[in-house]
Amino acid sequence: MPPTNTARGRPQAVLGRIIDDLGSTLFEVVAGVPDHERQVTGVLIHDPRDEPARLPGAIVLGVAVYDAEAVTALVRRAGELGAVAVVVRGPVPVDAAMAAAAVESDVVVFGLTPGASWSQVATLLRSLLAVDEIDAPRAGETLAGVPAGDLFSLANAIAALLDGPVTVEDRSGRVLAFSGRQDEADGPRIATILDRQVPAEQLRLLEERGAFHALYQNDRPLYLPGVSQLPRVAIAVRAGDEILGSIWVVVRQPLSAELERALTEAAKVVALHLLRRRAGADVERRLRADLLATVLEGGPAAVDAATRLGLRTQPACVLALAVLGESAIAERAAEEHRLTDALALHLAAVHPRTATARLGGFTYAIVPTASDAQAVRLAEEF
Repeated sequence: MPPTNTARGRPQAVLGRIIDDLGSTLFEVVAGVPDHERQVTGVLIHDPRDEPARLPGAIVLGVAVYDAEAVTALVRRAGELGAVAVVVRGPVPVDAAMAAAAVESDVVVFGLTPGASWSQVATLLRSLLAVDEIDAPRAGETLAGVPAGDLFSLANAIAALLDGPVTVEDRSGRVLAFSGRQDEADGPRIATILDRQVPAEQLRLLEERGAFHALYQNDRPLYLPGVSQLPRVAIAVRAGDEILGSIWVVVRQPLSAELERALTEAAKVVALHLLRRRAGADVERRLRADLLATVLEGGPAAVDAATRLGLRTQPACVLALAVLGESAIAERAAEEHRLTDALALHLAAVHPRTATARLGGFTYAIVPTASDAQAVRLAEEF
């Protein structure tokens, strides 16, 4: 049974899962002994000018930490914070002192793959940590006998059935979940995983080849040779007449009839996950917006709202973001939602307890910080 957060009744990500899902693509263990069952609760970006809040179970991103002495010091500090791992840019100059610090502090040191950006690392890690009750495993939910679990586990189940790395994407090519073994794929797929988005040139190629038209006109898997360095098999994910997204598998040859049937059934299970995720995300977004609005308005109810947001016991600063300029209503709404999500990700990577929501045409964020200067710096870096 996976570890559970009893306060919310939801599964927690564990270190072993992160190593399995990202290890071959993003980083490797260079020091320390991983406890694969240890819970991972968040991501912290190391900033020598801004001591991070204590967050047991965090993965600390050691941006611009290179030499062995600096890495060793960061590992020891991460251990004091209760962190589970430190990520530093590879190649990592591991020496005896660093190896000893990792063991003594019970902190794993990961070496980041050359070419991967820190924003990609933060995004991918937070995606794996964003497994909530809408993605939690349902009793008896399996795919051809393989436990389906959340959307990432489901992608891994599909990959195991079809023997190829898998992505689950929305209609704009944004990656919602992916399986392990992505290092077995080609360059465009690895770029897709790192950016959490299919590259623009790849989308144009698929559009020009008529791949999306064919995909959305069929309810069966579509074999697509010649669209990348390796062939793809794709299938649309539907809820009635609505296209929710698609599943993409890197293959070496067309699927057998039996495997096509398995992928068709998998698409139905993915559709249920995406519908649950969308419904849950809407509820969560409305709840956080209500709580944040209550805090901003003040009054007796603000204390309880701040407590529910995890903001009651520390000083905080409010940031506001607005989209300026003239644009079509639909385009403006899409841009506002994109910026809200991007700001939430940016702030939470530094301060995991940040609360962000869109209210009355503005995006507001309550950032736990001891000074306005720190909040201003975060805003300027966005």
